[in-house]
Amino acid sequence: MADLDVLKKMAADSAAAQVLDGMVVGLGTGTTGAFVLLALARRIREGLRIAGVPSSEHTASRARDLGIPLTELTGPIDIDIDGADEVTRGTLHLIKGRGGALTREKIVAQAASRFLVVVDETKMVDVLGAKPVPVEVTRFGWQATARRIEALGAKPQRRDFVTDNGNYILDCAFGRIESPETLAAELDRIAGVVEHGLFIGMATEVHVGSSSGVQILKR
Repeated sequence: MADLDVLKKMAADSAAAQVLDGMVVGLGTGTTGAFVLLALARRIREGLRIAGVPSSEHTASRARDLGIPLTELTGPIDIDIDGADEVTRGTLHLIKGRGGALTREKIVAQAASRFLVVVDETKMVDVLGAKPVPVEVTRFGWQATARRIEALGAKPQRRDFVTDNGNYILDCAFGRIESPETLAAELDRIAGVVEHGLFIGMATEVHVGSSSGVQILKR
């Protein structure tokens, strides 16, 4: 297992340990989310009873393979556990969506009483923007939508990928994002933008796998 994978597993195990019997649990998408699925599957084999709400078709398939019972999102979620591409120290704002499931991930996170984020220490930053912000857009008129996003200072690149919702992903490099709240509001106003990967003020706590152990950060 690569060094970063060890740190991701540490963080995933820490967050999964907070899941209690009878909970409805949001299941994230991505490399760190995969470690969460493994941790939950181990606990299920030991007798834990939960129902998972997957944030992508890929996660749903993997959860079924691991024997994690699934349910639809029809009511509240007790805990959502997911990864992130970047996390700001202090505010715990996030960039998410490299796995292309950002819209469903945000829906699941908003439905959860607690949103636990699991990352390795390399994902912690002082200012967002080292990585592009994924933006899910409708296929109709996506070029026009991309131009509107470009006017905000981004360099959008369409990914060769179609989401579970049948849309495109634009990876939008903004550089340093000094005010993620402002940028999120501007993206929300653009017709054709289905959702963006700025998760502002949503994380309840962040479990950070580091060389010195797992740090749990709270807002």
